[in-house]
Amino acid sequence: FFVFGFCFLQVLNEKKLQEVDSLWKEFETPEKANKIVKLKHFEKFQDTTEALAASTALVEGKLSKNLKKILKKIVAKDAHEQLAVADAKLGGVIKDKLNLSCIHSPMVTELMRGIRSQIEGLITGLPSREMAAMCLGLAHSLSRYKLKFSPDKVDTMIIQAISLLDDLDKELNNYIMRCREWYGWHFPELGKIITDNLMYCKCVRKVGDRSNFASSDVSDILPEEIEEDVKAAAEISMGTEVSEEDINNIIHLCDQVIEISEYRTQLYDYLKNRMMAIAPNLTVMVGELVGARLIAHAGSLLNLAKHPASTVQLLGAEKALFRALKTKRDTPKFGLIYHASLVGQSNTKNKGKISRMLAAKTALTIRYDALGEDTSAEMGAENRLKVETRLRLLEERGIRRISGTGKALARADKYQNKSEIKIFDPSGDSTLPAVSKKRKIQEVEEQDAEGAVKAKKLKAEMK
Repeated sequence: FFVFGFCFLQVLNEKKLQEVDSLWKEFETPEKANKIVKLKHFEKFQDTTEALAASTALVEGKLSKNLKKILKKIVAKDAHEQLAVADAKLGGVIKDKLNLSCIHSPMVTELMRGIRSQIEGLITGLPSREMAAMCLGLAHSLSRYKLKFSPDKVDTMIIQAISLLDDLDKELNNYIMRCREWYGWHFPELGKIITDNLMYCKCVRKVGDRSNFASSDVSDILPEEIEEDVKAAAEISMGTEVSEEDINNIIHLCDQVIEISEYRTQLYDYLKNRMMAIAPNLTVMVGELVGARLIAHAGSLLNLAKHPASTVQLLGAEKALFRALKTKRDTPKFGLIYHASLVGQSNTKNKGKISRMLAAKTALTIRYDALGEDTSAEMGAENRLKVETRLRLLEERGIRRISGTGKALARADKYQNKSEIKIFDPSGDSTLPAVSKKRKIQEVEEQDAEGAVKAKKLKAEMK
């Protein structure tokens, strides 16, 4: 294959081709090259479209109609000779369809390299300037064709959209925080009354200075109760006075926040539609945001389809996984899939089980979306129903009591309010044994008798 057409060259000296390492020396000059090979037939392309179609077929390892005709016409005459091809896959196709003997080896690769280096000397009558322009044009056309028809590039829009959505959320948070802090110096009470950020910015943009709240009608933005609270707070506000220029700058910032919020809503709708068009089953399983983040993290839908379910479960938690493996601790149970609604519905005890099952079903839906031809979301709906059923069973198991069958529900006794009045016991305050201070008369007499006996014994011993 050449830019201008198909070239068929005949080898003149096959002995020199045996020395593969020194074959390049035979193609140092056009004169040497003409002694090794000579042009047998040249079939020119009619236009660039034909050249693009032929080059695309060769890249994909297919046999185009034009090439098939030429091979039948030219090479069939010398059927006993071998046809050297640079692509082994193409050689196999030619052998199957035309029953021609094809050869592909390191020697053929070196031969093709030498022919390409001296192509201008082997094919005469082709201006070098036109050849360079034709090469460049064909390269651009081939690149456009690959980008246009590559299945990997369709989901690029989803990756860009979810990345932009995350960036917009960060910018919106920064802008809203700055707006609340800036206007808070003038009217600090407004931030506590209006908690919704977009409503806050619309209210500030419409009214401006807090003194205008009494005469302004913001019923189209705020409910009646909140509007009354705002007007009452504006009359007794502790905020500082600001100039008109300051208010104008704050209003410009509010305009930016409102515009970005509207664009974010529009971008979210666009992302939802794209996800339903490209990966409908994945969207039904985990939602458009989680699905888009999984695709962006893997690089493309096809790359995500190559991942096993265990990898899909832990996508986004790579740092935690390797840290756990390094320190020999428990590995994480979920990554980006944690934000799916099904995992959020389950309790803490069952989150790991549900995330594992959800990842397994999600891996199936991803492969179905990436490699299947059907565009319906029925498979995703069926798998989601299975996960929901499993979740319900796990939740119900928690309220069942252990019995012979394990199926009997726990009986809840009727609640009866038992009120008991307890009195404080002061005896627990001290750790010393409780001994009464007054001794009984009998104890005193016993002690006196014991003392008299001991004294008699001592006197007897002294004598």
